[in-house]
Amino acid sequence: MESRRARRSRRARPSRRRPLLYTALAAVAVLGATAGGTVYVKAQAHSGTGAVSSSSPAPSASASESVDGGVSVESVAAPEVDHDALLAEAMTSVTVPGDASVSVAVLDLDSGDGATYGDAAFDTASIVKVDILATLLLQAQDADRRLTATEKTYATAMIENSDNASASALWRSIGKAQGLDAANERFGLTGTEGGDDMLWGLTQTTAADQLTLLRQVFGEDSELSEASRSYIQGLMGQIAAGQHWGVSAAADGSSWALKNGWLARSTTGLWDVNSIGRVTAGGRAYLVAVLSNGNATQAKGISLVEAAARAAVAAFADDSTSASASASASATE
Repeated sequence: MESRRARRSRRARPSRRRPLLYTALAAVAVLGATAGGTVYVKAQAHSGTGAVSSSSPAPSASASESVDGGVSVESVAAPEVDHDALLAEAMTSVTVPGDASVSVAVLDLDSGDGATYGDAAFDTASIVKVDILATLLLQAQDADRRLTATEKTYATAMIENSDNASASALWRSIGKAQGLDAANERFGLTGTEGGDDMLWGLTQTTAADQLTLLRQVFGEDSELSEASRSYIQGLMGQIAAGQHWGVSAAADGSSWALKNGWLARSTTGLWDVNSIGRVTAGGRAYLVAVLSNGNATQAKGISLVEAAARAAVAAFADDSTSASASASASATE
């Protein structure tokens, strides 16, 4: 049964000129802050030279100024980066076969930069199990209680082994779609709708919403307590060996925590294949969500998801490398 569809060196000696120098620097700082851009200040005084720099990701107009013949000021604009465009460009290298569709969302946890490719709604399949557990933990927090031994047994089997019977038991416990939707409203998910009755695998979601959910699980600004977040993270880091695929393809070695979902649709015979999680690559941490449907086989769906995850992380890794190189070059000018 189809579910409903959804509705983001000298140190300068003290002199009478010193107040003037500081006044000039302060004025430049204000100018740079007003423009919202990157500002480099080069100050020269009779007693020596020095440099002060500050940076911001937004662009600003270049400007220069000379004060009392002793201070020269130069502001250098940092180009604004369109990360959605970078991700879209990276995705051109991913082959999407046949009738398949794919959507990706990624967040660089170090810089806070994120991007989304595609905004369509997809069946969650088993990635909804992370949402089910997050909802259960939120409800337990509200009731000021710990999970029971039985709930923990179900949670472990549901996340680590993707056990469906355990997911169904906890789906009932949280109040099915009504409970999930209520929790998701607090989590900040705006394009996710719980599946009808016991059809939790047909919950509808978007890549952007799954990224929001991952931020609730792996970020500090969360409705979930630190203990709840650590609990989910631990389970996602111990996925059964046969499920070590998906966004982990973008990680260095075993530095990942994930949950995958796969479902053959009875109406079409085509596969939903999804993967969400946290990966570390090149020394940086990323949250990645990849959703796909219309895959001819599960294997082809896995290949698509992994290619999309690698492309998404590579786009951000290349951007951070370019940004670092640019900053180093500017610092030496």
